[in-house]
Amino acid sequence: MDCGFQNGNGWFRYRAAAIIIEDGHVLFVKNQVDPYYYSVGGGVHLGEKAEDAVKREVLEETGVVYEVDRLAFIHENFFEGSGTLEGIKCHEISFYFLMISRGTKELASNSYSQGVQEFMHWLPINKLKDYVAYPTFFADKLLNLSENVEHIVTCE
Repeated sequence: MDCGFQNGNGWFRYRAAAIIIEDGHVLFVKNQVDPYYYSVGGGVHLGEKAEDAVKREVLEETGVVYEVDRLAFIHENFFEGSGTLEGIKCHEISFYFLMISRGTKELASNSYSQGVQEFMHWLPINKLKDYVAYPTFFADKLLNLSENVEHIVTCE
């Protein structure tokens, strides 16, 4: 069971996500329904460590094993829902982990989320501002990745 809930007009989720960088590109996901790209990751299960959750999610979505390098960002995200969350006030806390490079962009992905197929895309870090990609702070922060964990709050 994911650590999250919906209560009336509000929705909350605790998420673990990956920053996978290979050859100047960062891995994003896009599905057949939504008009934007999003980071690899998903809900942390009750009783699961965030680091274990990100490894599980990366394997589920990419079909390959990546190891964690370190925690890079803690992101508090407040936004208005769309799609299945249309009209809902959303609050998400995400831990973004930098993964250790494998030296290849080869994946074995066959991922589905809520019955919709997901596709992996390697987007060039230096052109992220040209894409509708979430989280938006990646466009600036990945150009000069800090050695320290950064806490970011986004209100959209």
